[in-house]
Amino acid sequence: MKVVSVRDFKLQRESDYGTPEQNEAVKAVVQAVRAEGDAALLRYTEEFDKMKLEAHELRVPEAELKAAYDHVEPSFVTAIRAAAENIRSFHMKQKRNSWMDLQPDGSILGQIIRPLRRVGVYVPGGKAAYPSSVLMNVIPAQVAGVPEIVMVTPPATRGKEGIDPYILVAAAEAGVTEIYRVGGAQAIAALAYGTDSIVPVDKICGPGNIYVALAKREVYGVVNIDSMAGPSEIVVLADDTAEPSYIAADLLSQAEHDEMASAVLITPSESLAKAVSTEVERQLELLPRRDIARASLDSYGAIIVTGTMKEGIDLVNRLAPEHLEIMTEEPMALMGQIENAGAIFLGAYSSEPVGDYFAGPNHIIPTNGTARFASPVDLDDFIKKSSMIYYSKEALLRDGETIMELARREGFEGHAQAIAVRLEQESNTGGQSS
Repeated sequence: MKVVSVRDFKLQRESDYGTPEQNEAVKAVVQAVRAEGDAALLRYTEEFDKMKLEAHELRVPEAELKAAYDHVEPSFVTAIRAAAENIRSFHMKQKRNSWMDLQPDGSILGQIIRPLRRVGVYVPGGKAAYPSSVLMNVIPAQVAGVPEIVMVTPPATRGKEGIDPYILVAAAEAGVTEIYRVGGAQAIAALAYGTDSIVPVDKICGPGNIYVALAKREVYGVVNIDSMAGPSEIVVLADDTAEPSYIAADLLSQAEHDEMASAVLITPSESLAKAVSTEVERQLELLPRRDIARASLDSYGAIIVTGTMKEGIDLVNRLAPEHLEIMTEEPMALMGQIENAGAIFLGAYSSEPVGDYFAGPNHIIPTNGTARFASPVDLDDFIKKSSMIYYSKEALLRDGETIMELARREGFEGHAQAIAVRLEQESNTGGQSS
């Protein structure tokens, strides 16, 4: 990995909005599914996934879900259940309650919290299958109280005939209520607009390729979506007490995601920088996905030597990384100075994969510097809030003139009259305040 100074470092973030051809292709697919429903889904499934299905085969039957357990190791089931328990426990602590505030004049103000009715989860099936992402999308929705959680995934995973059994088992363990064998932009369109086989949802979440991302953007407004996620990224902030082999391994754990992933070390220690650079090269040769990791490091990786730790912290806050690891002598002492990071991993043993798979916090985290204003997926992504206003007669008689003043200053006489008619009625009848 290249070692550079702060002055020479620039992370070239790429916001992929797709080529004109990709955008046009996605729009055509979405429009076709909206107009033709299942017929378009089946046509695109045959064209893109090379599988000919009938409409009744779109939904995965319960028997196939149960049979998936016969095709995975018992150790995987044990691991997925342990991870699910941790994820569920963490998200349970985020639960909100509705509230009401009774005023002395008899008015009641409040907020009503309700779960979304139906959520769609996209699970990719191209280069890799990600059971962990099934858990991270589904469990928060389930904990929030969403009664209908629908999963869509390509009918052939990683070139195999059929859906990866590990995905099906993860879905069953997480609590998915319906699964459909359809992928790509056509799956997103089906979730948004519905077909004879698939009832439309209120929100779509989950990762996918560029066509899936563009389709989510295309249907946003008809339904809600989670985000337009970018490539994975990690920043490690370290001093000379850190273990170079740990840092190198953690940088590579993100670099192996894809060629556009970003892995950066920030340190005031030149000796650590050199040691990590050497260790990265050594460990890189041991990775099955070393070609992907090498491309990532060459384009988006760096080791940055700062003058001071404060300079390093300032750089972290400017980058607003998805994942931040702090490997210093006293990591807790620095946490309060971190303003922008999706997830913060403290100490030598809090390796990023601990969060990816098992600890409990969600691994769907803002990328591309959006941690400046965005947060990881949590229960708030699966609830909606309604304000409640019960105004008493006493309160309206007291505040009516003030409300009319504000309405008229904005040029809305109709608004003012909606209040005036009530005040006049009370004045004419001589009604008593209640």
